[in-house]
Amino acid sequence: MDAPGGDPARAPRSWSSLAFISLVALFGIAGLMWLGVWQIERRAWKLDLISRVESRVHAAPVAAPGPADWPSINANDDEYRRVTVSGHFLNDRETLVMAVTEDGAGYWVLTPLKTVTGFEVLINRGFVPTEKKERETRAAGEIDGNVTVTGLLRMTEPKGAFLRGNDISADRWYSRDVDAIAIKRGLDNYAPYFIDADSTPNPGGYPIGGLTVIKFPNNHLVYALTWFALALMLAGAFVRFLREEIRIRKEIRQMPQQTGGAAPD
Repeated sequence: MDAPGGDPARAPRSWSSLAFISLVALFGIAGLMWLGVWQIERRAWKLDLISRVESRVHAAPVAAPGPADWPSINANDDEYRRVTVSGHFLNDRETLVMAVTEDGAGYWVLTPLKTVTGFEVLINRGFVPTEKKERETRAAGEIDGNVTVTGLLRMTEPKGAFLRGNDISADRWYSRDVDAIAIKRGLDNYAPYFIDADSTPNPGGYPIGGLTVIKFPNNHLVYALTWFALALMLAGAFVRFLREEIRIRKEIRQMPQQTGGAAPD
């Protein structure tokens, strides 16, 4: 028999089933709303981070942190800070790290700098294309004597590149892992960070400095709107479900009156 709304009549769900479905739906809606709020909070954090990094990048350079400051260095407060350091390059201990830049594929050239105060720090002097991999092809860029380097303080990259770990024994590098590189090159008093040199030209044109990419993905608003939309859709489906249950129960209550015979005259 068809119900008045045109849909086949069915028995209403039990109260225990209704309670379970309602509980799942409410938890789902609350969870989706929480995820949306969390993304809004993440967006505020990301915007603050971008603002702080921008202020560091464009600030006047400060002295690169020495051994006394190393324990307190952290990514949130120090990465991309503009620093300066003086000393002489240990050119015979450079390390090539595979890189892909706006200038194409090639290598970052990381060269230890023995500072005037006695500690060592790895300097990412910049990018060289594959044809400039060998040191003799860019001998003019191997500066002797004291130099002053200005650049951005960067944190070590110990986990390797995406899907590619450093092959230390083969001297094949995909990320700038300060500890691994320093130990491989025989450094014993090295800073726990490296410095990306700025765009000051090197003799002979290589390495090419100043190619640091500062870009923070900020899709949190899109994610938040997605979670809120899903919460709204689930809430709409739940309301529709409840209305359908109410309709079925109402029709069942009305059935005796609708199916009863006509009263005799």
